Amino acid sequence: MFKLSRLRLHSVWVLPAAALLFFALASIYGLSGDTISSPIGMLFAAALIPLLIGTVFAAVHHAEVIARRTGEPYGTLVLTVAVTVIEVALIASIMLSSDSSPVLARDTVFSVIMIVSNGLVGLCILLGGLRYREQGFRVTGASAYLVVLIVLATLTLVLPNYTQARLGPLYSPSQLIFVTLITLALYGVFLYIQTVRDRDYFLVLDTEGLGASSEMPRNRSVLVSAALLVLSLSAVILLSKMFAAVVQAGTILVGAPEAVIGVFVALLVLLPESVAAVRAAQANQLQKSLNLALGSSLATISLTIPTVVAVNLTLQKDLVLGLDGEDTVLLMLTAVTSLLTFGTGRTNILYGFVHLVIFATFLFLVFVP
Repeated sequence: MFKLSRLRLHSVWVLPAAALLFFALASIYGLSGDTISSPIGMLFAAALIPLLIGTVFAAVHHAEVIARRTGEPYGTLVLTVAVTVIEVALIASIMLSSDSSPVLARDTVFSVIMIVSNGLVGLCILLGGLRYREQGFRVTGASAYLVVLIVLATLTLVLPNYTQARLGPLYSPSQLIFVTLITLALYGVFLYIQTVRDRDYFLVLDTEGLGASSEMPRNRSVLVSAALLVLSLSAVILLSKMFAAVVQAGTILVGAPEAVIGVFVALLVLLPESVAAVRAAQANQLQKSLNLALGSSLATISLTIPTVVAVNLTLQKDLVLGLDGEDTVLLMLTAVTSLLTFGTGRTNILYGFVHLVIFATFLFLVFVP
C-alpha cells in the first residue's frame, strides 16, 4: 500500500513539473492569441489542454490526500478551495487580457452554479438512486448550503438588474464594494458554522457505508502533498493565461456565443471535483457528494466575485453581473427545485432526473439563446 501511494505521489509530481517546463517553452516562443493560428502555436495549443487538465487533476489529488488526513468537513473544504483558486486564476487571466469580455465573470459563475447544482447534483442523485434506490443526507447541512447560496446568487447575479445607481445590469463602485464585503462576511460566517460551531451538520451519515479501506496518509505524505499542491496550483495559474487565449481563439473560430467561454472554464475546473463527487455517490456517501457540489457553488461566488471586483476596480473596467431574463428564470427554478430536493433528507432517481432536465435546458440555451 505504501509503495503504491509513493508511486502515485511521484506520478502526479511529474505533471506540475512538466506544466512549468511547458510554460517556459511557450513563453520563449511567444504563445499568445495572435500566434495560436500559426503551426507552432497550434502545436502548443494541442499540448496545452491535456497538460492543463492533468495538472488540475494532480492538484486535486494532493488536496484529497490532505483531505483524508484532516477528515470531514475540512477535507471537502480543502478540495473546494483548491478548485476555486484554479477557477479564480483562469477568470482573472482572461479578464486581464486586452479584449476581455465584461460578462465573463458573470457567465462563469452562473455556469458553475448550473453545472454543479443541476448537472453534478442530478448525476450524483441519479447514479446513487439507481444503485441504492434511496439515499440519505443531513437536511441541516444541505439547508445551510442552500440558504447562503440563494442569498449570494441573488445579490450578485439578479439584484444588479434592478439598482438605480447605474443603468443596466451593473453595480456602481460603492455598490460593488458593499456586495464584496457582504459576500465575504456571509461566507466567513458559513465557514465558522461548517468547521467550528455546527460541524455535525456536514458529517457523512453513519449509515452511508464509509468503510475504512482507504489508507490514512502519513505526516510525511501530507507535507509532500501540501508542497506539491502549491506547485500544481502555481502551474495552473501560469498556464491559465495561455488557456484563455486558446479558448477565446477557438470560440471566435467556430463562431460560438461568448457564454461558451464561461462554460468551458467552469467545466475545466469542475471536472476533477465532479469525479470525486460521483465516486462518493456511487459509494453511498451522498452527503460527501453534496458537500463537494454545493460547497463548490458557494465558494465560487464567495471567492470569485470579490476577486473580479478588485480587478475591475483596479483597472477601472465595467463589470456586468446581472443575468439576462432567461438565465434569471433558470436560476430561480434551480433554487426552488433544490429546496424541494433537499427538504426531506431522502432522494431517488426522480429528483436527479429533474435536475438533469434543468441542466440540459441550460446547455441548450447557451448555444440557442
